[in-house]
Amino acid sequence: MAISKDLLNEGESIVISTRTHPKALLLPLLALVVLLAAGVFVQTRVDQDIVTKVVWAFVAVGIVWFSLRPFLIWLTASYAITTRRLITRHGVITRRGHDIPLSRISDVAYEKDLIDRLLGCGTLVISDASTHGQVALPDIPRIEKTQRRLSDLLHDLHSDGRRDEGV
Repeated sequence: MAISKDLLNEGESIVISTRTHPKALLLPLLALVVLLAAGVFVQTRVDQDIVTKVVWAFVAVGIVWFSLRPFLIWLTASYAITTRRLITRHGVITRRGHDIPLSRISDVAYEKDLIDRLLGCGTLVISDASTHGQVALPDIPRIEKTQRRLSDLLHDLHSDGRRDEGV
């Protein structure tokens, strides 16, 4: 989806590529509606041109901050699970990334609240052998399928390692 093939090493392939569930855009959409409603309300009720212009300026700033910014953050965040690692990328101006080799992942769990259950998403919680301990990826679509697929990859990785050791 959003992970570039240039990020992959030789022999590595993308198993799952996704971004945050569109649920993350519900509050920004609500903010857009409320801000526009406030602007229209003031424009229809107040006869002073300067007050209307000031309110619309605040509405424009609010739309950029509460609607456009979250949309750009959602649009630029992506997660991928490859045959070798978990890749996360996010950021609009400054891009940040985090790669976790599958061999360092010790546990994969997920969390779903009531709204997540209704929308089919959840938080993927990955425990690894680093100093950070856990990485939480919020609002992952089809969370149970993603968790099962990642668990299968980890099982295959550890099974191959045991066969190489002669166990």
